[in-house]
Formats: sequence, C-alpha cells, structure tokens
Amino acid sequence: MDDSILIFDRLRPRLMGIAYRMLGTAAEAEEVVQDAWLRWHEAEDDPPDNPEAWLVTVTTRLAIDRLRAAKVQREHYAGTWLPEPQLSDSPTPEQILERADDVSIAFLAVLERLAPEARAAFLLREVFDADYDEVARTIGKSEAACRQLVHRAKVQLQDERPRYAVPRDVHQRLLRGFAAAVDSGDIAAMKSLLADDAVLIGDGGGIVTSFPKPLRGGWRIAKLMFAGFRRYGAAQRLELAPINGEWGLLRYVGGALESAESFETDGRRIVRIHVQRNPEKLARIVAARRSVTNA
Repeated sequence: MDDSILIFDRLRPRLMGIAYRMLGTAAEAEEVVQDAWLRWHEAEDDPPDNPEAWLVTVTTRLAIDRLRAAKVQREHYAGTWLPEPQLSDSPTPEQILERADDVSIAFLAVLERLAPEARAAFLLREVFDADYDEVARTIGKSEAACRQLVHRAKVQLQDERPRYAVPRDVHQRLLRGFAAAVDSGDIAAMKSLLADDAVLIGDGGGIVTSFPKPLRGGWRIAKLMFAGFRRYGAAQRLELAPINGEWGLLRYVGGALESAESFETDGRRIVRIHVQRNPEKLARIVAARRSVTNA
C-alpha cells in the first residue's frame, strides 16, 4: 500500500466526522469522502505540503456544496427532516461519553438551522477546535468573516442546543425505566418520566406515518406510547442501544425495527424525543444488527 493511501486511510475517520456532522446522513457523508479521495488521487503527482489541511479543506468545501443542494431538497421533505441515526462503534461508556456532546441527534438537528458556510465554520471551530486562521483557509473567507460566522451561529443556536449535561448512568437508568413502562403499558409511569412540556419530533420521510409537527406535552406523548402498547402488545419491544454517542432506544414491532429513538433528559425526566421512522434512514442500523446476529 503506497503512502498516499496510508495517509488517506489515517485521515478518513476525521473526514467522515466532518462530512457526517455537516450533512446529517452517512450515505451523503460517504459520497463526499469518496469525492475527496478521487481528488486526492488526482493530486498524487503534486502532493500538498500539508495533506491533512488539504483533505479537510476539500472535504469541507465538498460538504458545503452538497449541503446547499440538500437544503433545497429538505425544504420539500414530507414532515420534519431529522438526521440519520447511527449505532455507536462501541457501546463502552468511555466512547459513548466521548462522542455524546457533538454528534447527538439533538445537536445535529439543531445544526440544520445554520446556512452551509456557517455550519462549517461553527463545526471546525467549536467541535474540531480549529484555529480561526485554519477555519478561514478551509472555507475561503477572512478570519474576521469566520469569527462573525461562528458568533452568529452561537447566537442562533443558543436557545435550541441541548441544555443538560446528564451523567451517562443517570441517562441510561432513566431510559431503562421508560422502556419498562412502555413495554408494560404503565401509562402513569410513562407520564411520571416525561416533563410536562416534553416534545416528541418524528421523521417518517413520507414513507411511513409520523407527526408533521412536533407533539408537545408529556401527557400527550404518554398517551401515544400507550396507544402503541394497546395496538401491538407483546409484539412491541424496546431495546437500549448506543445511538450517536448516547444511549437511546430501538423500537421493534413483530421483530422488525420500527424506529430509533433519541432522548434529551434533565436527569429526572425526558424533555425531548427524536423518533426516526424513515426506513431509508434506519437501513444501516438494520444491517448492523443483522451482521451481529449472523456473526
């Protein structure tokens, strides 16, 4: 294996991290990274002095272009567009904790509010800890312009970013209790674990039914969960799983994955639920679970 391939393979996780956080779907992120690889391969005869900076710049700019096109498509999306969930690479507490703050579904959903260049500047600076001169070189703007982009992004996101830093074991214990309540049809227990002003946001992609607008109110959400129990009974099963760096729930109906659910909690009750029901965005989780079962 030649040096150029080794360099790219070493940097691939970082490039995927940038592309996925920019686009919110693994398939689009992989396409961007593949395009970056093709450009890297074309530059073999005249390699850059700083391969990492070169590849980060190319990947970020490709992601900005891809996101511009995606924004137009998402304006016509059926219902609410939510990011594609991913099972964490490893369910160990250390890795879950390491990734939870910058790749959670809640965080990626909030990033959808930002314009492509602002999203890139914000991620490079706030998530990947790039200096402003590096951010400026990457997106092709002045340092002053990048500082302004990041500042405006922070202001724009400040009221919507996940608000609570909850210990992993507390979050996990709360979800176990909620899953047990849903599986047993205990609507009182469900309601007690949901904040009065809890919000449920669903994505069916126009393929399966989902709420076109957020469902607000803990009692309304508890009644929705109870209706699912009444309809499916023992055919419904909730499984705790590491989703995008934090514990979430996979909901199975009749043995088939029906949804991937991500939760924001305040340590005592659930305040927000993101429910991904779009089968196209669940396909990777289904494939990952199948490969584990067949291993």
